[in-house]
Amino acid sequence: MSRRARRLLTLGTSGALAALLLSLTSSCVSVVGGASSRSPESAEKELSPAARAAIAAAWSGIDPERLLDYHCHMTGLGTEGTGCWVNPTMKSWLHPFRHGELLVLMSSAGVEHEDMADQEYVERLVSLVRAIPDHGRCALLAFDAFHDPDGTRHVEKSTFYVPNECVIDLARRYPDVFVPVCSIHPYRKDAIEELDRCADAGCRMVKWLPNAMGMDALDPRCGPFFDEMRRRNMVLLCHVGEEKAVVADLQELGNPLRLRGPLDHGVRVIAAHCAGLGEDEDLDAPDHRTVPSFQLFLRLMDDPRYVGLLYGEISATTLANRVGTGVLETLLARKDLHERLVNGTDYPLPAANVLLRTGKLVDRGLITKEDQAVLKEIYDFNPLLFDLLVKRLIRKDGVSFPASVFMDRLGIGT
Repeated sequence: MSRRARRLLTLGTSGALAALLLSLTSSCVSVVGGASSRSPESAEKELSPAARAAIAAAWSGIDPERLLDYHCHMTGLGTEGTGCWVNPTMKSWLHPFRHGELLVLMSSAGVEHEDMADQEYVERLVSLVRAIPDHGRCALLAFDAFHDPDGTRHVEKSTFYVPNECVIDLARRYPDVFVPVCSIHPYRKDAIEELDRCADAGCRMVKWLPNAMGMDALDPRCGPFFDEMRRRNMVLLCHVGEEKAVVADLQELGNPLRLRGPLDHGVRVIAAHCAGLGEDEDLDAPDHRTVPSFQLFLRLMDDPRYVGLLYGEISATTLANRVGTGVLETLLARKDLHERLVNGTDYPLPAANVLLRTGKLVDRGLITKEDQAVLKEIYDFNPLLFDLLVKRLIRKDGVSFPASVFMDRLGIGT
């Protein structure tokens, strides 16, 4: 078969699959994505007494002024001049699975019109937050592009991009809702200059996803960047463990042990998701065997050198693909670590129907059937409120996460 014939066959197969997915889009995307079925503003009048009681109990011990979601994504298509960008493969039916992922993401975030995607994304998020009584704020994340070791920027190797100025501007427009979080690749030639600019604009935290962005936290070239972060008293929020949500060709860079780079420079670090997914090379073992990433995260948390520097973040730990790994049970049982845990939603993931299986939490004895019914009711109004409630309700052997986990303990919102 000629090269041209093979190409036509490939395109024909992709086209047929795309056509099939397109025919299913209207009926399936809202089921898989969905966000919620009722307006968040109507919850105050329409929630049942049981749901109201659960919400009131969830706020016990929480200072609303310090309530903070450490992990909330901004994303968009670049409408309204935001500068946001998604990889073209996600916008084409020639890449049906990537395009399907974007459709589900947009559906979860309440986006209905592509030409107004960024505005609708923000408006939906603002409405979810403001509909929560005594709501706190969301740390809104920028997302830098992939860079080579020499500092060359490659947007085309990225799944999406959110400029720092976008989240800084949104935090200025909605100061009761957002706290800006910058994202700066340390190999950038202007990395330290950009770090100082963002710090002056009110950013107290930097977001990294090494698996997808291409930075190695153990690389000595990151040293000056870490030193400036420490001087400016900034915190690093870094994904660790396996990455599933975006294209990540460098999974080994998500190894928790690589966080020793910033930690040894005295930088405070938050390990996103507590490395609760995947396996990594044990860099300390002579045979460099592969072990669960979560085990390596716990090793760092148990290192006395990193007390006061290393924290764990529990976003996504209650999603369907992570429940059943034993991570939640271990985090609950390790009461000695509770004062070093913080909460995040990883929004818009908690608004994607396909990722939520509260029945799995019931099966593992983490919530009751009554809890499940209340959570389902609340989710139909407000996925953000649902995410907070599920983490306040889960318990094992009488132990739950304390209120302090849900408040700003690192000064990100100050």
